[in-house]
Amino acid sequence: MQRLSRVQRLSGVQPLSGLSTQRGASVTSVVLFIIVLGIAVKLMIAIVPAQVGDYQLTKTLGAQLKEANDKGETAKQFVERVDRQLSINADYDTRAEEVFSFTDKKTGQLAIYKKYEKTNNLFGNVDIVNRFEGDIEAVVAD
Repeated sequence: MQRLSRVQRLSGVQPLSGLSTQRGASVTSVVLFIIVLGIAVKLMIAIVPAQVGDYQLTKTLGAQLKEANDKGETAKQFVERVDRQLSINADYDTRAEEVFSFTDKKTGQLAIYKKYEKTNNLFGNVDIVNRFEGDIEAVVAD
């Protein structure tokens, strides 16, 4: 057993026996965990909606492209069709010309390439920019 000095005995203060007696998390680790968790949640809030929106837009464009090619529509008719669909989907700030370009404008063989970006504010003057691009395949809507 360790000998205590007279001052330690009178004050009731026990000497530290090392880190092995510490239980639980320190205040610093709890604060750091909360900060990291907050940043992760903020990132998810900024990124996930853009990814879901891109998935929905890709499916919409694919279905509209398939229908336009089956009906033998021109590129202009296809753009009007997509603009109508975007307004139905309540995506009022998106115009068809801003989202895709034609790689083939032949009637009945339309092909498009999607390229656009979505910017979300993370905090202050820090933004997250999601860039989306790729060929759109004509698919049947589910």
